[in-house]
Amino acid sequence: MTKRILISLDQLYRAQPGGIGTYVRGLVQGLGEVATSDEEVLGLVPKGGVGSSDLPIPLVEAPTTLTALTVLWRRMALGVPKDVDVVHAPTFAGPFTGGVKGAIHSVTIHDVLWRDDPGTTSRRGAKFHESRFRLILKNDSLHLFVPSPPLVDRLLNEGVKESRITPIHLGVDDDGVEPVSTTTVRNFLAEHGVEGPFTLYVGTREPRKNLERLIRAHAVATRREPALGRLVIAGPPGWGREYLGDAIAVGMVPRDLLKGLLRDARIMAYVPLAEGWGLPPIEALAQGTPVVASFTTPSVVSNPEVVLVNPLDIESIVQGLLDSVQLSSAATDRRRRQSSVASLTWAQMARDHLRAWR
Repeated sequence: MTKRILISLDQLYRAQPGGIGTYVRGLVQGLGEVATSDEEVLGLVPKGGVGSSDLPIPLVEAPTTLTALTVLWRRMALGVPKDVDVVHAPTFAGPFTGGVKGAIHSVTIHDVLWRDDPGTTSRRGAKFHESRFRLILKNDSLHLFVPSPPLVDRLLNEGVKESRITPIHLGVDDDGVEPVSTTTVRNFLAEHGVEGPFTLYVGTREPRKNLERLIRAHAVATRREPALGRLVIAGPPGWGREYLGDAIAVGMVPRDLLKGLLRDARIMAYVPLAEGWGLPPIEALAQGTPVVASFTTPSVVSNPEVVLVNPLDIESIVQGLLDSVQLSSAATDRRRRQSSVASLTWAQMARDHLRAWR
């Protein structure tokens, strides 16, 4: 008998899918590699979303918009087929109910950043996340997937039963997209006034990403070491006050261009104040590029290939940038960095999900 697994794809229809959007795509990719012939994966999309999806799974269209679903899924299973055996919510939006009698319901808790640093989250966003977080913790029937090891410990300290939690690690393996050529990267950057070497930041431009300190630290470090080049910021605008200084913001870029930027950057810098996991640093390592990151980034905090810094200390970031630019870009060193993240695959993450769902 076929087990039908429904995954909400709502994050992919939001203005800034971000790292959670990458997680959703990676989960679908991984399940495609490891699910058995007796397991069918379906995607739940908001009204009007069927025609715009590029994922290779059957889709179920909810009867209303994304905004309405985010509100209604708190208590309802709107759009969830009655014959699915698993209902998975990749975010706090939901849904948290529905399916056959005895269906398995799960949700991924990526972080509790609205608690850790309230100033980096809008008041409305913090209120929404806190409300859903409490709802999720009280619902003992919800299984929890958690990518951050420190967050697992915090949930256990909050009284969540260990049997409800499955730790996961997000993947960074090949998604089938080939990076553009170095010439294409060079031409793209030249169009934005960037010539020669460059330092790269990837992510949404929002307060918790600590971009102002990174930009100021990069300006100081570049005066000491010109080989750092210009600071290039790739990613969508978020919210809050924006300071760019001498940095160049190129906005969101196609996946093949992003991989080319990650490969060709002299270093990749990522120093958030707080982070749930942190995909960009491991994506840079997967391309063999040196990385400087804050010790608040769980994905690389124990990786010996990464130069770790204090995100609150500009001089620490300056020194991290200077230390990173001295790292070798020889082929053997690039391969060593790639090997340091080789175990982080979407297939393994999907196996962890399936183990809990089975």
